[in-house]
Amino acid sequence: MSMLEIDREARILITGGTGLVGRALSKVLSEKGFVNVTAVGSKACDLRDGESVRGLFAHLRPQYLFHLAARVYGIGGNQKYKADILFDNVMINTNVLEQARKAKVKKIVAMGSGCVYPEMPGQHELLENEIWLGPPHVSEDSYAHSKRLMLAQLQAMKEQDGMSSAFAISGNLYGPYDNFDELNGHVTPSLVAKFFEASQTGKPVTIWGTGIAVRDFTYSEDAAAALYEILVNLEGPVNLGSGYRHPIRDIVNALQEACGGAVRVEWDTSKPDGQLERYYNLGKLGSTGFYAKIPLAEGIRRTYEWYAEHVEQARK
Repeated sequence: MSMLEIDREARILITGGTGLVGRALSKVLSEKGFVNVTAVGSKACDLRDGESVRGLFAHLRPQYLFHLAARVYGIGGNQKYKADILFDNVMINTNVLEQARKAKVKKIVAMGSGCVYPEMPGQHELLENEIWLGPPHVSEDSYAHSKRLMLAQLQAMKEQDGMSSAFAISGNLYGPYDNFDELNGHVTPSLVAKFFEASQTGKPVTIWGTGIAVRDFTYSEDAAAALYEILVNLEGPVNLGSGYRHPIRDIVNALQEACGGAVRVEWDTSKPDGQLERYYNLGKLGSTGFYAKIPLAEGIRRTYEWYAEHVEQARK
């Protein structure tokens, strides 16, 4: 495997730089000695606006790009705002990748999502070459289609211009600086927010589904370390995960422990679980020597403690 040699003074741009993975990635790059990293959030540049994105690239002239920005919702939001999700994410991705092409960026690592995979009945472990074998799950299809289009755009840029890129297919990511929206957020941050509120009010926490759905949960700093390995070592679609596979109930148990056992839980079994099992074959990522370092219970404790300390400033 040929490893990309990157000058520590190279200009690196992170879109989605103020979010969950973006902040962790800035920290990882800093620890590795990179001194010219710019992390951009939505307040600094509306990536849906082509002229704003053109100005951003003209100003920064990045040599490497981590494209992490997205308009993201959880199961509830993905079903409720399908047209908004599709439009916003297609505009974000198309603008950023086209300007990266015009700027002749040396390599792009773009953040995909596990929802790009089709339903594979009877198969729980998904491989990178299976993305196009069928339509994505209906619960997240708009978001999935926007990410699939981005993968197709990266491939087209490689074929036309020889551009180097990787497409990281992430599992369930969590950690500090997430979006802790109780109603429309992803499962882990929304549960963190619910448990914290319940610890203050004494009311029970109501949780969608049965808690039996199994996912790969990856702490943000592990995800950031994986993205760096992908940048220097890999091309094309790459499954990004921790290898820690847990039912949702394990998150609930970890949060009850973080709260000192003071919160009661009620399961709303009338609500969907999503796909019951979905995780990824991590052989391609593992070939770089990467392994996750933060197990679920520790990551949940860190995330809960961060949220409890920053509840007024946290995104919701």
